[in-house]
Amino acid sequence: MTKVFFVRHAEPNYENHDDRIRELSPRGMEDRKKVTAFLADKNIDIVVSSPFKRAVDTVKDFADKNGMIVEIVEDFRERKVDSGWIEDFTSFSKKQWSDFSFKLSDGECLKEVQDRNISALNIVLEQYSGKNIVVGSHGTALSTIINYYDKSFGYDDFENIRFLMPWIVEFSFDELGNCTGIKRHSV
Repeated sequence: MTKVFFVRHAEPNYENHDDRIRELSPRGMEDRKKVTAFLADKNIDIVVSSPFKRAVDTVKDFADKNGMIVEIVEDFRERKVDSGWIEDFTSFSKKQWSDFSFKLSDGECLKEVQDRNISALNIVLEQYSGKNIVVGSHGTALSTIINYYDKSFGYDDFENIRFLMPWIVEFSFDELGNCTGIKRHSV
């Protein structure tokens, strides 16, 4: 059996609008210790992450304390919304969840985010079969992964976790790569 612990990043600094280098807030830096404590007894073999700083930094405390490196997987990155900051994020999110192909001119639709993240997950599952894996992730990216395996997960569920940071979702996979269970953990 393979277990994958997707870790939605801790609270970021919302003043920084650069998605790739947005760091954790002081609260986020403190809250990542909760992730480290949760993962302490999970026999983790490998830590991978989205390349975005807030995701890396959320799992890096655990990796550092356990003498591991954080392997960057570009395709685990968060959805690209557009070239600029979106003021009415709620309306935008509702449109995307009601139509997985909806996107702004310079952004990604949820179907693209889901396909990219599932493809990356399948590679990780093949490469680390039988291992316990941590993946530093994001709210939307992780939500599309949950939706892939559980179609009932939709906009209302996404809205319920929108401000839940950090958040851990544990996926279990059999030796063929089939998802056999999903558990949500608040930390």
